[in-house]
Amino acid sequence: MSSDKSETEAKPRKGKGFMMKALMGVALIAVGGGGVFGLVASGVIGGGHHEEKKDNNPKLIKKGEEDPYAPKAEGGKEGEGAAAEIDGDGGSQYRTAYYSFTDEFTSNLKNSETLIQVSLACSTRRDGRVLLWLKKHELAIRSALLTVLADTPEEEVAVPEGKERLQKRLTAAINKVLTDTEGFGGVDAVYFKSFLIQ
Repeated sequence: MSSDKSETEAKPRKGKGFMMKALMGVALIAVGGGGVFGLVASGVIGGGHHEEKKDNNPKLIKKGEEDPYAPKAEGGKEGEGAAAEIDGDGGSQYRTAYYSFTDEFTSNLKNSETLIQVSLACSTRRDGRVLLWLKKHELAIRSALLTVLADTPEEEVAVPEGKERLQKRLTAAINKVLTDTEGFGGVDAVYFKSFLIQ
């Protein structure tokens, strides 16, 4: 009988040992799988497939560089009938391009019967997309500029410092329209081609 007891005792031990080994194996696989999943999810392993967002905003154009977005001359090929641009060696390392608004701007000044009439141009050192956007959105820009002019007090346009502040506000208004419509401003400055107060 003692031999029967030892046989029955031996069997449960074998079953418990196998069961423990199976549970340990499952636990190790679960922990290892969870760890690998965590490392992959965090990008530590697997390299991640995150594509970097490409900067597609207008780029600064250095003097002498070709502008891939240069507007074509009206009525023909790019540069046809015009002298080649020659950049100076001094000043900024970037070229400056200008855009002239086609019509004059006329508005009453704030809380006044006085009229202001200005012809405007603006500049950019960015590629030709900014010039194309200025032309494309000229109507919206014109409306924003007239709003700025109408919100300008008469005293401000009577002094040079006030005119400089007005230029900065006009620049900001243009850039806001371009940012709202195209996602990027790009206008560096606004210039008065003519300035008349009546």
